[in-house]
Amino acid sequence: MSARSPEVPGAMSLADALEHLREAYRWGEDRVPADRLAALLAVLDRAGERRALSSAHTVVGVFGPTGSGKSSLVNVLSGTDAARVAARRPTTSEPLALVWGRQGSSELLDWLQVRRRGELPEGAARGRPPGTGRAVGAGSSDGNETARADGRDTAGESDPARGPAGQARGPWYRRLLRPFPTAAARKDRGRRAPARASAQVPPVVPGSTSAASPGLILLDLPDFDSTTAAHREIVERLTGQVDVLLWVVDPQKYADAALHHDFLAPLATHGTVTLLALNQADRLTRDEVGEVTASLGQILAAEGLPGVTVRPVSARTGEGVPDLVAAITSIAEGRAAATRRLEADATRAASELLPFTSPEPVAAPSAAATTALAAELGAAAGVPVVVDAVRASYRRDARASTGWPVTRWLGALRPDPLRRINLRRADLAPELRRSSLPVVHPARHATVLHALRVFGDSVGAGVGDPWHTSIRDAARTTSDDLTDALDTAVSRTDLETGRSGWWGIVSVLQWFALAVLGAGSGWLVVLAVLGFLQLPVVEVPRVQGFPVPTLLILGGALIGILLGVIAALLARWGAARRAGRVRRRLLDSCARVAEDVVVRPVVEEVERCNAFRAAVLAAGPPRTVAREPRPGR
Repeated sequence: MSARSPEVPGAMSLADALEHLREAYRWGEDRVPADRLAALLAVLDRAGERRALSSAHTVVGVFGPTGSGKSSLVNVLSGTDAARVAARRPTTSEPLALVWGRQGSSELLDWLQVRRRGELPEGAARGRPPGTGRAVGAGSSDGNETARADGRDTAGESDPARGPAGQARGPWYRRLLRPFPTAAARKDRGRRAPARASAQVPPVVPGSTSAASPGLILLDLPDFDSTTAAHREIVERLTGQVDVLLWVVDPQKYADAALHHDFLAPLATHGTVTLLALNQADRLTRDEVGEVTASLGQILAAEGLPGVTVRPVSARTGEGVPDLVAAITSIAEGRAAATRRLEADATRAASELLPFTSPEPVAAPSAAATTALAAELGAAAGVPVVVDAVRASYRRDARASTGWPVTRWLGALRPDPLRRINLRRADLAPELRRSSLPVVHPARHATVLHALRVFGDSVGAGVGDPWHTSIRDAARTTSDDLTDALDTAVSRTDLETGRSGWWGIVSVLQWFALAVLGAGSGWLVVLAVLGFLQLPVVEVPRVQGFPVPTLLILGGALIGILLGVIAALLARWGAARRAGRVRRRLLDSCARVAEDVVVRPVVEEVERCNAFRAAVLAAGPPRTVAREPRPGR
């Protein structure tokens, strides 16, 4: 029965890192390339699955190229002949799990898809030659030992501990070649009783560990450079699942490109769970071992793994094996390898997302950019046309109200510019009004698109793709909604179509001037009629020698003309002021439309970009992590 991973040192930070990665996935969805998000989701899925499995087991995967002696080293580490070794390549075709402490391992190995399993007693020696009682591979080349086809130990053939029928009772590791029963099989039959230990105990390599750490699972894996595609697929899958990666190389292939470019370099964040053994060290002189070790160390440092120690070992002589055993034992006993592995996975996943973050948090749209956008949208919405109509309508109304009363009615016959564009209807509520402004010309529509693109580019300046494109698209995709929104905003804006207060005063004065003119004219007409009829005429009063009727006519006419000039000047001034106020009001309305329709989606995209950046950085990678070249815009 497996148990969920307990809270060990780093577990809380791992949980936080995984949560930040989940946030990064949510924010980056439909923005970050799909392959990167798929890789991130795979990391999250693996982390959740591994944390739900046994935390008492540490899975050490042994990886290596063809001929590196990987299986021989596994035999030495386990003290068995379980891992098949042969001159034929490839030898290992299917993963083999050697388990110290079986309880809780079945579900974990099922998750790893490892069928071949062998249980080793917790007291079984590690770091000793397998069952022959001599050094592994003595008399043969390291890594080229030939195993018996039936998998039996030759030591067992002369073992006196045989049954009455002459059948050898093989050592305890005989069952390694038989897979563990599955969970379903265990329901139908009980566990097999372990075979009795061999009477012949192999000697321990000097300095090796005498007891295995419970909870260790050692995986012998196929060669990663195998010509069989299935072997490569197994290795690639398990490099992403095991807790510790033990790479076994030989002096001939330690710099192999397939190893470094395909596996070690991409796993540069996994230095804390990476071990590297330089096998077949007995074939080199001491100086050559130092040179190869130094060269390999430089390569690892260049790939981002400066903390990985190169351990020269020999599966044939046992040289360096105790040091490797101690390293594996320390990791297994720490019970934190799974957590460190998942933390490394989280760091790597975040590092792969780092090129898609902005160098700095993206600022919200500036006031200048928003004002410029509102001006462009106002021009496209016909604000200049409306402002001109307001100006002309004011002057028309002013002339109709302050002109000479005798002819002012002629001005009322001229069409109202505001009514012509349907912006002066008192029979409709403001929210129901629609203007009759000309449909946006294609050239003007292109101007709007250009304004939106410029606005998006100004907000996303310095931000690489995909966020630069998404910010710009957030602005441009609103173009279809702008026409109606702007027309509605213009229609609902107060255009100040009412009368100005001075119109009434001038109108009264105009009527007074007309009355004076009429009085003088009427007086003269009466005098003319009386004279024509030869009737007595009353003496006409004079002022400074000028007849009063004549003065009334001249005064009324002059006052009317003067009032007309003054009214025209006041109308021009008032029209300009009203047009200015209306223009500002219209631009404010367009700015609100820009805020709601354009700026708000852009701000939301900026916040999404910043949230993605914060989640990626919080997941673990420092800013010193090497950034990939930023994709071009």
